[in-house]
Amino acid sequence: MPDFPDPKLLEALRAWDTPTICNALEVVAPHRRATGFTRRPLVAPFPDLKPIVGYARTALIRSREPHPRDRESATKMRIGYYEHIAEKPMPSIAVLQDIDAPDTGFGAFWGEVQTHVHHGLGCAGVITDGSVRDLDAMSPGFFVLAGSVMPSHAHVHLVDFGGTVSVAGMTVSANDIIHADRHGAVVIPADVIGKIQDAIDLLTRREKVIIDASKQPGFSIERLRQAFKEQEDIH
Repeated sequence: MPDFPDPKLLEALRAWDTPTICNALEVVAPHRRATGFTRRPLVAPFPDLKPIVGYARTALIRSREPHPRDRESATKMRIGYYEHIAEKPMPSIAVLQDIDAPDTGFGAFWGEVQTHVHHGLGCAGVITDGSVRDLDAMSPGFFVLAGSVMPSHAHVHLVDFGGTVSVAGMTVSANDIIHADRHGAVVIPADVIGKIQDAIDLLTRREKVIIDASKQPGFSIERLRQAFKEQEDIH
C-alpha cells in the first residue's frame, strides 16, 4: 500500500477555502497553475458547509438509457462500487462523471438514499457533473457539488468505477486528494501536502500588506506602489 499523508495535515486544510488552496498550489506546484481544478461552474446547494478534504473514489454514470445488465450483475456492480467508497484511506469523496453528453444530468444518481448511504460509509461528499435531487432530504452535512438539480433519476446507473474520470474539466483518478468547497474543487498532489500551510502563510502575509494599505485614509496609487514593493520583501 502506498504511503498516505498524515490525516492531521488533510484536516488542517479544511480551515481554508478552495481558492486559497489553489493559490498555495501556484507556489508549491507551479506547473499545475492551469490544471487540476474544476473549470466549469457547479451547483453548491449547501454553500455554508465547511470545505472538505479527502480521497477521490471515482465512477462513471449514465441515465438516458436503461442499463444493459441483469439484476444480479447490476447488484454486483453496485456493491463493488460501495466497497470502493468505503475502502481506506478515509474520508472518501465521490467523484462521478456523467457520460450522457449532451444530456449530462438527465437523471439524478444523488438524492436522499445515496447521500445517507455514502455518508454512513465515511464519504464526506460528492463532486459530479450529473444532477442531484431531494435537496431537503439529503443527509445533513453531506457536501454536494453538482452539474444541475433535476427531479427524476430516470434510468441512472453505474457504468464503471475506480478509474480516471473528468468532472467539469477536472481530471481525477482514484485516491487523488481533493479539496472542495462552494467555489469548486482541486486535486492536491500528495507530495506537496506538507508544504501547503507554509505557502498559505506566506501568501497571507503578502496579501495583508496590500489589503491594509487599501484601507488607510488617503489610499492612492503612490501608496499602492509602495505596498507592492513592501510585498516583494516578504519571503
